Amino acid sequence: MNFLGNLVWLVFGGLLCALGYVLGGLVLCLTIIGIPFGLQCFKVAGIVLMPFGQRVVPAPGGDGPLHLLGNILWMLCGGIWTALSHILFGVLLCLTIIGIPFGRQHFKLVALSLMPFGRTVVPA
Repeated sequence: MNFLGNLVWLVFGGLLCALGYVLGGLVLCLTIIGIPFGLQCFKVAGIVLMPFGQRVVPAPGGDGPLHLLGNILWMLCGGIWTALSHILFGVLLCLTIIGIPFGRQHFKLVALSLMPFGRTVVPA
């Protein structure tokens, strides 16, 4: 079932969304200061590419002060807008019965797109 869900997800916008995160990650990796943020974009792109069968959990080591600082900078520089876009798409998809599983995936992506530092993606 995860394979079918991921396939439908890719066809109807998941691939385009993941490419956006990859492009953002490549741009951020052009500078040394942006590399940690670019790596977070690649992490988000991985789960956006195939969200069914994966979940987001706190990373081993917990939330340290550098993770907190990185998350604050991330939120101020676009994390809020990406999280709001996932909320909007999640609400719109949940308006139909067929869209509910895909809306739930967008809601799962909100937490990671808002604060990616100190989080990791594992198989469900």
